[in-house]
Amino acid sequence: MFLRALVARVRRLSSCFHFAQSNPIVLSLTTDEDLSSFNTMGLPSRATVLARYGDAAQLPELSELAQRYGKVFVLGGGSNVILEPHLSGLVVKVQAQGVRLLSESDEELVVEAQGGENWHGFVSQCVDQGWHGLENLALIPGTVGAAPVQNIGAYGVELDQRFHSLLAWNLRQGRLVEMGAADCGFAYRDSVFKRAPAGTWLIVALRLKLSRRWLPVLDYPALAGHASFKQSPAPTARQVFEAVCDIRRSKLPDPAVLGNAGSFFKNPIVDALAYECIRSAHPDVVAYAQGNGAYKLAAGWLIDRAGWKGRRLGPAGVHDRQALVLVNHGGATAQDIRRLADAVREDVQRRFGVTLEQEPVSVA
Repeated sequence: MFLRALVARVRRLSSCFHFAQSNPIVLSLTTDEDLSSFNTMGLPSRATVLARYGDAAQLPELSELAQRYGKVFVLGGGSNVILEPHLSGLVVKVQAQGVRLLSESDEELVVEAQGGENWHGFVSQCVDQGWHGLENLALIPGTVGAAPVQNIGAYGVELDQRFHSLLAWNLRQGRLVEMGAADCGFAYRDSVFKRAPAGTWLIVALRLKLSRRWLPVLDYPALAGHASFKQSPAPTARQVFEAVCDIRRSKLPDPAVLGNAGSFFKNPIVDALAYECIRSAHPDVVAYAQGNGAYKLAAGWLIDRAGWKGRRLGPAGVHDRQALVLVNHGGATAQDIRRLADAVREDVQRRFGVTLEQEPVSVA
């Protein structure tokens, strides 16, 4: 009786939020599922049980399964995870899709996308529709649902700057929650979702607020100086989108060709004294003032200067064009990636006195 009532309630909420589909996807469970194609690092991994989520009406059932299996991991595009060879418990693969214009006025508009949408595809669709403000975040791998977990950002734009609200399902409590920015606790590459115990939240839909008074964000020199802007002193959103894609493709390996999880380390933030100590020894250090006396150091520069760019430890290596990216040259396991990351971290700490923090989530 309770489950039927809960299903009915979620269906009513789904109808209000336009989540329900005319042909709801049946929640399928598979055992001993190969996850090697579900993570962009290409690491061998198998799930004891895998559930594919595609419709809001399945959420109560997912909560029942979460109670049954205890250990739960919610998997999006697999672009920011390091998977161990065997994942016990329940793995939930988020596949729900859908994008709509939720509201608009003369000043702004709010766009809503379901958690299983491909992030880059969503950004591209927004640019096509004239919904501007996300173009600096083009070509970031992963899903819409994973974006707020990591509070993704690139080329001067952070997700929380465009955030309106989101809808999340608490798998443990079996309830749908609407959350504002304060509820999400956004910080640099961080949020309450990242800090919560694994398997607590499934982000159902994300809503972003975009201004009608669009201006390009060209704070980063590499973007501001892009060749395509030389004939366009006032670039369009489409031109910014294309420039960001061009820059990312020139620097970052395609996961379909060379397994990787994007930026592996966060850019460390240090106080003014630590920054001055490093700058006195390395005047060319790449850093960005944070406005509060602190400085954000370019982790890629630190790793490169430490001599790791292009180096390998067995099948794992540091990319030869972007030192911030660790890659799988073929046959690497989570242990190989961990060994390389530890070696890089220890060397940077020894040389610069700076501790690098891993960005992808390690999942066992």
